[in-house]
Amino acid sequence: MSLDISEFPVLAQANTPEELRQLPQAVLPQLADELRQYLLKSVSKSSGHFASGLGTVELTVALHYVYNTPFDRLVWDVGHQAYPHKILTGRREQMPTIRQKGGLHPFPWREESEYDTFSVGHSGTSISAATAMAVIAAKEDAGRKVVAVIGDGAITGGMAFEAMNHAGDLHNDMLVVLNDNEMSISENVGALNNHLAQLMSGRLYTTIREGSKKVLQGVPVIKEMAKRTEEHLKGMVVPGTLFEELGFNYIGPIDGHDVNGMIETMRNMRNLKGPQFLHIMTKKGRGYAPAEADPIGWHAVPKFNPSEFKKPVAKPADPTFSEVFGKWLCDIAEQDNKVLAITPAMREGSGMVEFSKRFPEQYFDAAIAEQHAVTLGAGFAVEGYKPVVAIYSTFLQRAYDQLIHDVALQRLPVLFAIDRGGIVGADGPTHQGAFDLSFMRCVPNMVIMAPSDENECRQMLYTGYCYQDGPTAVRYPRGSATGAVQVEEMSALPIGKGVLRRQGQKIAIINFGTTLAAALTAAENLDASVADMRFVKPLDHELLLELANSHDVLVTVEENAITGGAGSGVIEYLMSQKICKPVLQIGLPDEFIKHGSPEEITHDLMLDAQGIEQQIRDYLA
Repeated sequence: MSLDISEFPVLAQANTPEELRQLPQAVLPQLADELRQYLLKSVSKSSGHFASGLGTVELTVALHYVYNTPFDRLVWDVGHQAYPHKILTGRREQMPTIRQKGGLHPFPWREESEYDTFSVGHSGTSISAATAMAVIAAKEDAGRKVVAVIGDGAITGGMAFEAMNHAGDLHNDMLVVLNDNEMSISENVGALNNHLAQLMSGRLYTTIREGSKKVLQGVPVIKEMAKRTEEHLKGMVVPGTLFEELGFNYIGPIDGHDVNGMIETMRNMRNLKGPQFLHIMTKKGRGYAPAEADPIGWHAVPKFNPSEFKKPVAKPADPTFSEVFGKWLCDIAEQDNKVLAITPAMREGSGMVEFSKRFPEQYFDAAIAEQHAVTLGAGFAVEGYKPVVAIYSTFLQRAYDQLIHDVALQRLPVLFAIDRGGIVGADGPTHQGAFDLSFMRCVPNMVIMAPSDENECRQMLYTGYCYQDGPTAVRYPRGSATGAVQVEEMSALPIGKGVLRRQGQKIAIINFGTTLAAALTAAENLDASVADMRFVKPLDHELLLELANSHDVLVTVEENAITGGAGSGVIEYLMSQKICKPVLQIGLPDEFIKHGSPEEITHDLMLDAQGIEQQIRDYLA
């Protein structure tokens, strides 16, 4: 499935950054064009993140051309935009395998390449990591340069500003590149602005500025006036005052699709002392009209035909759990204007597009700032409103202190709609929702629910909405639901009560969540009982005692880490009651789950019906 590299004559000569740096600068615009076409054809055959990479082609070329990677450190943020980086760093032929089992990792990954200096999948980490690398570069005095690339979305997270505040104080040599693709390139980002950026990054300008500061050091009034004058003049041409206040020398904004202009500016900035900040303007989806027009829709794509200029429509027969949540949210908002929904920049992924349009006054996008999103919900609850925080399982990890300190400790009725619980698939270990049941279960005052199908999910969301004695969480997986018949009427479930779904002999399968169908299939062949526990916390003690007293072996099943998970809660309760009973825990192993399709991963981890049955038979043997 590899592409014919002869179609890309310049790109063929740049399989590594070393080869790239041997090319004359005059051919780099053609290289960028070929790289963009290669990316287009590659992703169309493999699926994957798309629009972001199209926007960073020229930036990637310029960075590897100016900086001596991998000796110089290049740190990418999130990694959606790093496909061109992978193509130029010796992985061109492997691109068709990206995000597939055994293939390239979807994000920068240290184990995969020496050019991937920091493994990443969540946003806002690049400046912190680069700050540390800059400290070590100075300590070792090896002449190493450090560059962090961050997007305008990722920089909305507090961690990025914490890092810049620290880096500005440390004053080590480093460059932060802000890839700003929020708006199209306007008139002020043209030849004049590029010229200004090159002047401002040049040695003469910085020498004069630093020299002036030293001269005026002993004249406080004049120094302050000069500083304000400089800020006023710079504010007329650049929006960099904020970054200057954080201790960075701000340059830009410049055209992020002018590869030669960026190279000249970066060459100047490479030799500047202290923290530098380069603001570039790019167009997400650049070079492919549908992605330019709809960069959100083309952020990640399935396999498609580039010549058709449209994504294939693969509408599943059943709604996704995200859509079930989105519909429930709209239904509740029609009844209650005190429902306030919060997302940390995941409107589309969490199924909240319709809600945001129909109820804009009740919708809050907190940007990529999960900690703020959770405490925002806590503040709404304090004022008597009904906050719903829609958040991915792996992103909730980033707001654990807020979950404990700001919500659970105060027993505030915040409902967490936790998407992407369990196996996510192709995005790999940074996105697998493996730990949420474990890290929430130990928090006092929490009520945790795991629906087995979409109808149960709807009823559990309503249960959380009605519960006012503390925080609740409804945890559901990514992708299509099970096909269960939706019951429009909503009724609150009795807290902590499970349901016996099948009566069998000797073996009792205690199931948590959407593994129920597989558990029932396995139970048919084993003549086992099956309980749909529904609640991870509080557990249905009455049902557990009944199962323990009437069966020889108990088996817990969950799509969560076995360590500290729901099954551990079952064992803890049995031990507290001095009930000695064999218990087999089935779930995710004590390791980070690699990327692949959910079906492949589920099969390999023996979490499908066949695997559950086999694990039980092996245990009994």
